[in-house]
Amino acid sequence: MTIGNLIAWDDTILPFQLDKSDVRGRVLRLDGVLDTILSQHDYPPAIEALVAEAAMLTAMIGQTIKQSWKLSLQIRGDGPARLIATDYYAPKVAGEPAEIRAYASYDDERLDPTGPGFSQIGKGIFAILIQQKEGQQPYKGMTPLAGNSLSDCAQSYFAQSEQLPTRFHLTFGKSVWAGGQEGWRAGGVMLQHMPKSSPHVTGEGGSGEGGLLAPADLLTDEDSENWGRANILLDSVEELELVGPSVQPTELLVRLFHEEAPRVFDPQAIGFGCTCSEDRVRESLSIYSARDIGHMTTDDGRVTADCQFCGSHYDLDPATVGKDATVDPKATDGEA
Repeated sequence: MTIGNLIAWDDTILPFQLDKSDVRGRVLRLDGVLDTILSQHDYPPAIEALVAEAAMLTAMIGQTIKQSWKLSLQIRGDGPARLIATDYYAPKVAGEPAEIRAYASYDDERLDPTGPGFSQIGKGIFAILIQQKEGQQPYKGMTPLAGNSLSDCAQSYFAQSEQLPTRFHLTFGKSVWAGGQEGWRAGGVMLQHMPKSSPHVTGEGGSGEGGLLAPADLLTDEDSENWGRANILLDSVEELELVGPSVQPTELLVRLFHEEAPRVFDPQAIGFGCTCSEDRVRESLSIYSARDIGHMTTDDGRVTADCQFCGSHYDLDPATVGKDATVDPKATDGEA
């Protein structure tokens, strides 16, 4: 079997539905895209793991949100792992890849670089922002950080904000091909109970951590039985089945859920994408006066900016930026 055949499903999301369980889901493979995201930075292992998990969650959640321009995931805490930020951009044209990007901010002096990443976020929030159109004010939903992973936080978010029982089973890590080529391989399954018109919520608080809602708080007895059965089947999955590459997502669904009558839909390709540009940098600086721009100018007489997501570097003439700009940027030379 050739490498081309092995990675045919890399960087894709396969939506599916389990008709007998009233459950829908996604199978994710994220490989080359994850390599690209993490290669932009020299993150320590603890941060790499958090960014990888957040990127996977963003791809899976973003694909479930229809008719949206952008979905953002933000995890903020008071620990050394201060911020994990990701964006999912829906395809502009049917059939084109969706695009994701991600980055992290952390306190290098306080971080344990090889320790567990999630515990180093500390107390904070898990937030999802959804924009229907570019420039539109986003809808924001958030929950406190809970559980032992970002996946746990995402499950809690859907229980609180959407009242939808949701489960994520993810795995990721570095793999070495024959010949020594190293790269990230990641795979996961998302399960979500189909929405009900009247969620089964008692109003007395949830059974989850800190009184948060848990899936059991949202389901009737019959739905709970179906949901539990689908989760037990998912628990039987092996890591190598999730990441592939030899087990295709369609084959994985048959292995796990053949008695639940799985139905698949069109797969969605995922690519790396960043919306930064020189024009956007200039736009962000347009609110500043010449005096403010002066404070931003380097000793070399330039205004510089770096994109946190993709690492692009912008080098601008201070006379061409800000609300008091005196020179048309199109008339200058030598800018990146």
